[in-house]
Amino acid sequence: MLFTAVVLHVRGDVDRVPPSRPLSEFPLNIGARSATDVPLDQETLDVLGKGDFLSRAYIASPGSRPADPGNLVPIGLFIGYFPTQRTGQSIHSPQNCLPGAGWTFQSSGVAAFTDATGKNYSVGEYLISNGSSTQEVLYWYQIHGRSIANDYMAKLYTMEDSIRYARTDAALVRIITAVGPGEERPDARQRAIGFAEQITPMLPAYIPN
Repeated sequence: MLFTAVVLHVRGDVDRVPPSRPLSEFPLNIGARSATDVPLDQETLDVLGKGDFLSRAYIASPGSRPADPGNLVPIGLFIGYFPTQRTGQSIHSPQNCLPGAGWTFQSSGVAAFTDATGKNYSVGEYLISNGSSTQEVLYWYQIHGRSIANDYMAKLYTMEDSIRYARTDAALVRIITAVGPGEERPDARQRAIGFAEQITPMLPAYIPN
């Protein structure tokens, strides 16, 4: 307890928040897809708390004729960046939020991929359903250059970095796409991972390493 008290006294009560670009400037065009903003209602914003949020649907660009019909299926992207979590605020896990919206988790695991810069990512991978609708979901916590698939490990890293660097900033990145009619899950999974590989090199400008 004495050690903890000394550490907290030394590091002070103010988080260090590196500069970053607002999520509203995140590219609207990713590959052959264009984005439409999906507004968050006030109730959702109240639950999320103080942060910077992006909620979009990326769909095939007008006039494009993709060879793969799966490319016509929209991809949803949500990013929530929290500059500080010191005031009792914490990131809400999709494993809590999605069931509250009527979704049931059918399976879970961890997916790994490498983006164009050679950086390795480890992300949570889930199949969810609601009635006749089935969705492939990827989500992870982006914390100071790390991709963390596990909710509890994300909290531990946040606590560790708050002591070492006086930083509690972190983000949740979630990608979701429907398993289309007549489509196999591996196809939807590859669509989600392919999109993740495209956006991850852009993240450090908006979520500081």
